[in-house]
Amino acid sequence: MMTSNLYFFAFLISFVSTFLLLVFFIPVLRYFKYGQSIRLEGPKEHYKKSGTPTMGGIFMTLGFILPFLGIGIGVLKLSFQTCLLFILPPCFYMMIGFIDDYLIIVRKNNQGLTPKMKIILQIIGVVLYYFIFLQEKRSTTIDLYFLKVDLKWAYGIFILLIFLGSSNAVNLSDGLDGLATGLSIISFIAIAFIAYFKENQVVLLFSIVTISSLMAFLLFNANPAKIFMGDSGSLMLGATLANLMILLEEEILLVLVGLAFVIETLSVILQVLYFKITKGKRIFLMSPLHHHFELKGYTEWQVDLIFWLIALLACSLAIMIVLL
Repeated sequence: MMTSNLYFFAFLISFVSTFLLLVFFIPVLRYFKYGQSIRLEGPKEHYKKSGTPTMGGIFMTLGFILPFLGIGIGVLKLSFQTCLLFILPPCFYMMIGFIDDYLIIVRKNNQGLTPKMKIILQIIGVVLYYFIFLQEKRSTTIDLYFLKVDLKWAYGIFILLIFLGSSNAVNLSDGLDGLATGLSIISFIAIAFIAYFKENQVVLLFSIVTISSLMAFLLFNANPAKIFMGDSGSLMLGATLANLMILLEEEILLVLVGLAFVIETLSVILQVLYFKITKGKRIFLMSPLHHHFELKGYTEWQVDLIFWLIALLACSLAIMIVLL
């Protein structure tokens, strides 16, 4: 295993890299008016956030990918193919998000990539990933805890659904200052613990640099946010969460590790279904669920803390399950 000093060095390099990138590029984004467009149907309090620099996910990704590659190749002597298995999902999904963010900025509305095009691009990314996955001779067996099932060729479809679900769940949760960032930090800390207990030093390293980058980003993303992660960040983080749980062979446990994201997604699904069935009635004042709490009078910090607590409890349970 790597020494604790090397993990600390990786954490420090990722934090400093992300921090410096944001210090330099936030004024640049503001100068070129690469700001967020706020949807008109959202809470009125969000209108004042219009124009806040976005696409912070680009700098987060650079902040943890570069240290991982440096240590992974230079210290752990990982092959390029193994490194690609780790960096392809965050990089590919970050690029999808970047295209979406850029189109929104240029068009000055919330109309970026169409849902169909997003799904097509994500499918392409997962196909490329699965090809490398098979080359690495990774397991196609899923652990249901009471039963292990080898999905064989169907495993590719299974992980496609995981990537689609996870990336879009984080994307839906990115609606308040610091919310998705804080939830992601908690989820990746849980993954780091799981990787440590399973003695998977590569996943542990990747988790540590990702946590560090997210912490640096939270300094600028906490309320009142100086920058938003945009789809380049939320899609990337969801794909990274999915990927690390796949590489840990704990795919089913992703539901607990990302429970807050799951709840947010379910609130949207329930709202839409109920609206259609009842021809106009709503369960929540607004979905995703964090907006419901906002309209109930909770501050952004209060909503963040509620969801962070849910994530902390769910992730603690996930760690306990691995230890049993």
